[in-house]
Amino acid sequence: MASFSEECRFLDCFKRKRVKITLLDTQVIAVIQRINLNKTVILEDVYEVQTGRKFPGVKLIFGHDIVKVELHFPVSHANLCSVDDAHKTTLQSLGNRTILDDIVEHEDSMNYVLIDELQEKFGPAVTHIQEQKVIGIGANFFGPVEQERLCWLQVATKNVVYIFDILLLGARAFKNGLCMILEKRHILKVTHDCRWIVRCLRTQFNVNLTNVFDTQVADLMLFYKDTGGFLPDRVSTLQEVVRIHLKVPVNKLSPLWIQEQCTEENPEVWYIRPCPPVLLKIMAVSVVHLLPLRLVLLDALMSDYTTLVDSYMSSYQNKSVHMLHDGKQNGVELPEEIQELEAVRQERIKWASRCYLVTDDGLLDRSSFKS
Repeated sequence: MASFSEECRFLDCFKRKRVKITLLDTQVIAVIQRINLNKTVILEDVYEVQTGRKFPGVKLIFGHDIVKVELHFPVSHANLCSVDDAHKTTLQSLGNRTILDDIVEHEDSMNYVLIDELQEKFGPAVTHIQEQKVIGIGANFFGPVEQERLCWLQVATKNVVYIFDILLLGARAFKNGLCMILEKRHILKVTHDCRWIVRCLRTQFNVNLTNVFDTQVADLMLFYKDTGGFLPDRVSTLQEVVRIHLKVPVNKLSPLWIQEQCTEENPEVWYIRPCPPVLLKIMAVSVVHLLPLRLVLLDALMSDYTTLVDSYMSSYQNKSVHMLHDGKQNGVELPEEIQELEAVRQERIKWASRCYLVTDDGLLDRSSFKS
């Protein structure tokens, strides 16, 4: 009987081989990406022989559905598009290759770990994440609204970004630790616009995300505070929040712009396997700003409170004991410093009205700001 290592080496021999597979109900030609010990096979560059229909991304089939497997040698290269060609086409469709090259160059120090199987790296990654008090969460989806599939899940700690290939790992990733992390109330999850992630985790994997700090909501609350009670006409994108609050130069935000462009114009890019390294870097960059962003936003949101506390201390430090016990102040009256908040709010309203255009709905047009 073959040992575990011998069996793994045997299965590895079939990686990257093009095969024709006869299934119970159809016949496909594909490239084998991986054969798992649980008798499942991960295929890529898959198309159906009878109809010629191509399947984007990867396809999982079960051993009990396989009737016959044959090595396949394509007659014409024109009939079968290689995975590398598919990647090249996708990357070219993103736009300026110089920008992509810049990402690779200035993000070479990015410490990220790709996890696309449960062996080796998955266990240590889950253990490390469970030890954290605060983590950043990002995700990429594919498919129409209400039917989208979670393709990638990024988890950022202080020192490393873990990129989980959910398309390959499937529900096993959540059953083996990710569900516990995402539902654990003692771990704060920082994300930007949690709505998509919450819905997809719930509907696709029955996972309930808890204890969330949303940087988009925090930016919205800060705008409301700074303008004296006005709401903006729209919420901010991640790149806008990073640029405004972390003071990151625009030329350093190209990974975030490209990720947004992919999601809007080329969502199938998150479905391609193996994933090009440049896209892995883009996904890693999309979550590295979340932890410092949370701290900056918290400080900004608490600035009025901090100012009032300072006023409390300075006002009492400058008053004599006789003034504090003159019968007019017994500690329950509303302090003068608090009453000044209304004057501050009115000043902010005037400033906002001067710097922004007001829409017909009474909202402030973010794009109209003038200092």
